[in-house]
Amino acid sequence: MVTPELGHLVAARAAELAYYSPYYFLRQLSGELQQQVFGTGAAARWKQKAGQEIHCTSTGSVDIRWLFQQLAWDTEYFGTPVFRLFTGLFAAQTTLEALAESATALRHHFAARKGAFYAFSIVPAEDIRLLQGLTTAGWRLVETRTTFYHDQLHDVDFPRYPVRPARLDEATHIGQIAAAARNPYDRFHADAWFGAARADAYLARYAENTVTGTLAATVLVPDVPGLAVDSFLAISDLPEDSSALQAKISRVLLTAVGPANRGWHTKLVAETLHRARLLGLEAVLMTTQATNHAVFRTCEKLGFRFGATTHVMACHGH
Repeated sequence: MVTPELGHLVAARAAELAYYSPYYFLRQLSGELQQQVFGTGAAARWKQKAGQEIHCTSTGSVDIRWLFQQLAWDTEYFGTPVFRLFTGLFAAQTTLEALAESATALRHHFAARKGAFYAFSIVPAEDIRLLQGLTTAGWRLVETRTTFYHDQLHDVDFPRYPVRPARLDEATHIGQIAAAARNPYDRFHADAWFGAARADAYLARYAENTVTGTLAATVLVPDVPGLAVDSFLAISDLPEDSSALQAKISRVLLTAVGPANRGWHTKLVAETLHRARLLGLEAVLMTTQATNHAVFRTCEKLGFRFGATTHVMACHGH
C-alpha cells in the first residue's frame, strides 16, 4: 500500500532510489523487483513498520519529506535516541538551498523532540543532490564504504584452509578480537561522537552477538592445532532479503584479524566462498572502508568485483 501523499515525490526520486538496493549491481536480479523492495517501493510504504516516521517541511511550493526510523536497540544501548535517515523525497527542481534549509530543519526537529540525539544515513554515491544538501546543512561525512561481490562461485577452486564455527563459549573472546583490531576509518571510530572506548565496546558487543544471537548464520575461526584463535569472520545468509528477491545471497558482516593470525583474512574469505559454493548460493558480498587496502588485495586475489560506493553521514545534538 502506497502512502498517498508520497506518490509524486517518490516518482521524482525513482532514478536515485534505484541505487538504494544493496544489490543493484547484481545483474542477475530483477531491477524492478529491487526497486519495489528497497527503492521506490520502500519509500512509498514508509511508516508501515515500527519506528518509521516522516517529517515534512514546506516553504512556498517546495515540499520535502524526510523518511527516518528510530532504532530501538541502538537507542537503548547508547542511552540516546538514535535515528537512521533512509532518504529525502523532493521534486527535481528543488534547489540546493531549499534542500539544505530543510535538512537543517530536520536536525532541529530531532533536537526539539529529544534534546540529545544521534542520526546517521547511508547514502549511495549516486545520490549526489542529497549528499550535497546534507553536507550543506552540517551533516558530516564519517565513512566511505566500498562493496565488492563474487557471483562466479562455480569457479571457486582456491586451496582449502582448516576452519570451524565459533563456539558459544567463545563469544566474549570474539568480541575482544573485534575491539582490539581497531580501524580508525570505520564509522564508529571515525565519528568523534562515539569516542574510541565506546566504539570499541560497541564493536565488541556486535561481534559477540554474531556468535550468540541471530545476526550471523555462522562465524568462522581458524582450526589449526596449536594456533591461537585471533581472527574471525561472521557471515549472514540474508534470509529476509534472499526471500524477497528469490535469490540466495550471503554477506560478510564483520571480520577481524589479530597479530597471532596474520594472513588469515584471505583464508577466512576463501573458506566463505567455498561455503557459498557448497550451499548453492548465487553471490557473496563484502563491504569495507574505501581506505582498507588490505581488504582490496584480498578481493583481487579471490576474484571479487567492485559493486558500489556509499557514504555514511551523521549529525547529533547535545
